[in-house]
Amino acid sequence: MMVDAQLIPRGISDSRVLEAMRNVPRHLFVPESMKDSAYADMAMAIGENQTISQPYMVAIMTELLGLAGDEKVLEIGTGSGYQAALLAALAKEVHTIERIAALSERAADKFRELGIENISTHIGDGTLGLAEYAPFDRIIITAATPEIPAPLLGQLKDGGFIVVPVGERFSQTLIKGTKTDKMLLKEYHTACVFVPLIGEFGWKGQ
Repeated sequence: MMVDAQLIPRGISDSRVLEAMRNVPRHLFVPESMKDSAYADMAMAIGENQTISQPYMVAIMTELLGLAGDEKVLEIGTGSGYQAALLAALAKEVHTIERIAALSERAADKFRELGIENISTHIGDGTLGLAEYAPFDRIIITAATPEIPAPLLGQLKDGGFIVVPVGERFSQTLIKGTKTDKMLLKEYHTACVFVPLIGEFGWKGQ
């Protein structure tokens, strides 16, 4: 229902993305009290002042990554773990980093429960990336940043894509960047609003 009612009518057309969104159980990644609304067309609070994004936003960000199945992906902002679970269904290897330990640990438990074995969880400042595992074919940032963190650009393979909401604290534009000869070619997509990316190369404080 979510795929047919919310995603396809808005132009999501990648068959692999649509299949993953049909198969990954979104209701397992939201608080127990909100499971009845898990597939609704909205973002939802998951605790720790964080959210699970609206299904359409998850879908468009995933589609923009252009995953074929053999990529190594870095996700900045594990949150509920739902986005990482989708990435794991579409890519070879996923590394996801979260600054809030409780969220990271909860997501890791969920991955184990679902038998997902190609996700590695990390706790730390996502704006610094994971240099020890670089380079990455794809990078996705699931929080808003005033500009794309320089360390992440350095960890992206030449020819790789990064998808990120960039802008002001309460208003951003979704950007897809393609790294070419150490430059970043940017495509501007939909307007969006995400929680802030906190870290050395993001927003400061809470």
